[in-house]
Amino acid sequence: MAVTKIRKISSWTLLISAVITVVILAMFYFGGVVVEGADMPEPVYTNLLLNWAYIIFGLTALSTLVFAIWQLIIAFKSDAKSALLGVGAIVLFGLLLLATYSMGDGTLLNNLNADSQEFNTPTWLKVTDMWLYSTYVLVILIVLAVIAGSVKKVLNK
Repeated sequence: MAVTKIRKISSWTLLISAVITVVILAMFYFGGVVVEGADMPEPVYTNLLLNWAYIIFGLTALSTLVFAIWQLIIAFKSDAKSALLGVGAIVLFGLLLLATYSMGDGTLLNNLNADSQEFNTPTWLKVTDMWLYSTYVLVILIVLAVIAGSVKKVLNK
């Protein structure tokens, strides 16, 4: 019975968010532009679309975090050793972010337009480098894990 309730709630949530998204996209694409005949026309509902994307992203991140913490608490109750491995992975990820942030370059960029100058600060530049370097490291780790898994599978035969 609980699975049926969860399935109904998730189905309705998906349906409602999809309908809202389709309506907002239709407003964005067919709602006109701010200045007719401009070189780069700006749709009237650009802010609405961006705000909806922020809301969906925020709700997704929040629900992921809440359910991960809930799952960690349940894991600690049933098998503390495996739960500690999960905590270790989170700590390693935090250390990766810290290391890649410290590797980042905060040198200001030249020849940027006025809109970009707001983010041309050492902190934002180091955060950008942090995400790029972290992505590189994680992609390399994924490739190594795939290779190691394939080698292990071949050797076990």
